Amino acid sequence: MQPEPWTTRRTALAGPPRMVLCFARMADVTTDPGIFAASSASSEDARWRVVARNVFPFIVVFGLWEIVARSGIFPPRLFPSLVTVAKTFVDLTISGILIHHTFDTVLRLLVGFFLAAAVGVALGILMGRSRRAEDIALPLVSIAAPIPGLAYAPLFLLWFGLGNKSTVLLVAFVSAFPIIFNTWTGVKAVKEVWVRSAQAMGADDRRLFAKVILPGSLPYILTGLRLGLAQAWRILVGIEMLAAVPWGLGWMIFGAREFLNTDVMLSGVVVIGVLGLALEKLVFEKIERYTVMRWGMMT
Repeated sequence: MQPEPWTTRRTALAGPPRMVLCFARMADVTTDPGIFAASSASSEDARWRVVARNVFPFIVVFGLWEIVARSGIFPPRLFPSLVTVAKTFVDLTISGILIHHTFDTVLRLLVGFFLAAAVGVALGILMGRSRRAEDIALPLVSIAAPIPGLAYAPLFLLWFGLGNKSTVLLVAFVSAFPIIFNTWTGVKAVKEVWVRSAQAMGADDRRLFAKVILPGSLPYILTGLRLGLAQAWRILVGIEMLAAVPWGLGWMIFGAREFLNTDVMLSGVVVIGVLGLALEKLVFEKIERYTVMRWGMMT
């Protein structure tokens, strides 16, 4: 005789009898392969939809560019086709010229941006936590920030001379302003109830900063770093030509303009765009994923 799928058993304990329901599933648990196949197929479809949604704008822009390039509205030397740009990009990469320009530009960018990030975050936090520091620094930052970065270039060239020093310092100076503003805003935006709750539980200043102030202001700090990086790119491309540095994407782009080499200019622009996208995906998004998104502060 086969046992029932579910059995009920009475057990006697000391004292009044108690009914104990012991459920024992006698049949083996089976899995349907079709369920897993359908789930895998749906996740694969969702992944392809995301890829298609991201690629579609580029297909549209590239298609319109190619139509205009082949229509003859502009001379081919001023408006080259994508095939010409791709060929020039490959030739410059194989020869090592584009790699050399890119390496020098990235090195200047990273050094200047790291200086801006260190000074900007520190000053922004100090302004947010100290009323005296805010009263002293905020008017100066508010006056200097709206001035275009290239307006400072002649001063830095006179003070620090031609070359990498003036380039790096100008990049750091200009890109620090959005970092300062956003860090200061983030510190001021931390809810007072969080601070008072931490102080009521005995948190000292160091733990209050590490556990409340910094996590609460981190979304604003990351936004400031993004804006500062974009500002650093813009000023770096311009100052590389003015500072008479021998290598760099800005120098390459402006030098190609003198000879109407639009394909070389576009190759440099493509590299700048790819580097910016790589920094966004590989640095900022990973920082967000392991900090503010993990803490539930962003979705």
